[in-house]
Amino acid sequence: MFNTKETAKAPATTPAAINLIGAGTSIEGEITSDGDIRIDGKVKGTVNSKAKIVIGNTGVVEGDLICDNADVSGKVFGKLQVEDLLFLKATGYLEGDIITGKLVVESGSRFSGSCRMGVKEIKPQSEKTGTAQSSQREPVAYELS
Repeated sequence: MFNTKETAKAPATTPAAINLIGAGTSIEGEITSDGDIRIDGKVKGTVNSKAKIVIGNTGVVEGDLICDNADVSGKVFGKLQVEDLLFLKATGYLEGDIITGKLVVESGSRFSGSCRMGVKEIKPQSEKTGTAQSSQREPVAYELS
């Protein structure tokens, strides 16, 4: 009775954490998460999530966002690579390029940059053909995957 060994079993799947960077918080560096991320403070660097990234009204990101889904109500200065849906809210401001599956833009939001929709990944042609690019500053031709 007292000598029985029962092993505690961990749940088969652990729900991903929701990460919050609150207003008044400033982070510099790369952030990587399997769960959702909400940013109401300031982040300088790349933010990578396998789930959803939400930039709140007071949130500011100076860097790239890479995720499955994103809602932008604050400010983003950088490239966005969103696998599924990018939602630019009315208070959202974005300076940078977008690569996304789907895009929703509310009236009042501001966006400056280029946008590619329905694209999984964009690679310079030199990567696809295996030829080396010269070190001179020349326009790079892009091809959709």
